[in-house]
This record gives sequence, structure tokens and C-alpha cells, in this order.
Amino acid sequence: MEERRRIGAYGVLRDRGGRVLLARRSEAGPFPGVWQLPGGGIEHAEHPARAVEREFAEETGLIVAAGAIRAAVADVAAFPSDGVAVHTDRLIFDVEARGGELRPEPAGGSDELGWFTPDEAAAMPLMPFTAELLGVPVSPLSAGLSRALPPAPAAPAADRRQRFAAYGLVTDPAGRVLLTMIADGYPGAGKWHLPGGGTDHGEQPAAGLLRELVEEAGQLGRVVDLLAVDNMHNPAALGPEGRPLDWHGVRVIYRVRVDAPTEAVVTELAGGSTARAAWFAPDQVRGLRMTEVAARATGQRGS
Repeated sequence: MEERRRIGAYGVLRDRGGRVLLARRSEAGPFPGVWQLPGGGIEHAEHPARAVEREFAEETGLIVAAGAIRAAVADVAAFPSDGVAVHTDRLIFDVEARGGELRPEPAGGSDELGWFTPDEAAAMPLMPFTAELLGVPVSPLSAGLSRALPPAPAAPAADRRQRFAAYGLVTDPAGRVLLTMIADGYPGAGKWHLPGGGTDHGEQPAAGLLRELVEEAGQLGRVVDLLAVDNMHNPAALGPEGRPLDWHGVRVIYRVRVDAPTEAVVTELAGGSTARAAWFAPDQVRGLRMTEVAARATGQRGS
């Protein structure tokens, strides 16, 4: 089965009574009649926060401002008749209404909008990620539900890439910070970076990060919380292929604790992108040559 990936951004908007706005998928979408949080796919080079604001305006008519990121989850939808499995990484933000007039988007993704309490939403057919975010029982979509394969994205330029990844601000009980050095031949070579990397098809972001932590540094960690989402667009990143790539990276950053740290060792499973890994005391972090995201996460540079 062909594996495809996409990244989406979605918003949680509440009214004064605490109800959440949901949108029902139209016949133009892959799951008609199913309700979910408003949102949709992130375009190339688009920041996830701007994507949820754009999608909200298109689907609901409301102008919103994206706030803190609430969750990062992933799911896979199979379309057997097309021989395709679509993995979607979903970033969910809290959003605040700033204007506009509520209306659905019949010609697009939503044909009805509604405000729901969790109990009211639980009685409706919900996309599983929406049920999980609302704290109601998660039920698989009906096998008999009409499923229209989402249109494949326009064929990108040969050297355009979009990638979802999960990274961690990893500390131990002594307050040390774990960093990894980027290997030669990769963007940022020689700089210290946060542990983590791209997630696999079908893999949850937090699980992917913990796998990468073992591969890149030989450490067993636990995710404490979700800190932020980072967006990186480099239209001329020089990758291992030796040619410039129009590179768009969407990265979630978690706080991770290693309760029983050991010597940091790169394993063979890490591949060639990680040269070494090491623990640093807080006073040792200052002055290191780091990537932008690592510098911000460790407090060495303002965001």
C-alpha cells in the first residue's frame, strides 16, 4: 500500500459557556458527515499557527488568533480501494476569536458548524483525534463510512521537501542537558542540536522522540510535557545529496526527563546524521555552537 504523509493544524475555540466549535465534514472531504475541530493541511513554508488561522477563516468565516499549542498527535487512515494509507500529523492549538461571521464552507471542507459540550459531542460521529482532545470515548470510524481519498498535493518541485519531526529538551536529575551534534554533510553540520528527528509512518510524535533518544544517545526518557512548535523554512538547505533543497521543517518540542542517565552514546540505528551526543551542565551550555532551535530551547537566545 502506498504511504502518504501530511501535516495539519487545528484549533480549539470555546464560547462563553465553554462549548467547543466543531465542523462537519462535507461531501467534498474524505469523511463526509463526521465532525472534527476546524483546521486542515499546512502549506509548504507555512507556519502551523498561521495555517490554523487561515483554515479557520476558510472553514468557519471566523478570524482567530492562534495561542499555545495544546497537543500533537498522529493517525493513519486507510483507503483500500485506492491502495493508499495517509498518515496525518495533527497540531492542535488553542485559538481566540477576533472577528468575522460564523458560516460553513459547503463548497469546501465543512457543510455545518456547531457548538458542543463534551457530552453533546460524544453523541456525534467524531474524528478520533477530536474525541481524544475533548476527553470523550474514542470510537473507530465506521467501516461502511464513505471515504474519499484526499486529493494528492500538487507535484512539488523535485527539490522541495516538507518534514515533520519531534525533538526534546532533555534533562537529568542533576539538571544537565543532553545535546547531539549534527554530522558532516547535513544542514547545520558541527552544531549542537536537540535530540530527536523525523517520525516514522504510523508513529506518534512523542513515541518517535523517545525512539530517537535511544538511537542518538542511548538514553531512556519520559515525556513530561509539550513545550512548543517550531517552524523552519530554508529554501536553499544543502543536504547530503549535495544539492540545495527547499526545506520546510515542522518540529514539535517536548520536555523530556531521563531519570537514570548513562554515558551518551550514538548507536548504529541513528544513521549518519548524528556525530556524537553529550551531557552538559548548565554553565557548559553557554558558548556552545548550537542550532537556533536548541539555543532557544535552552534559553541561550531569545525567541
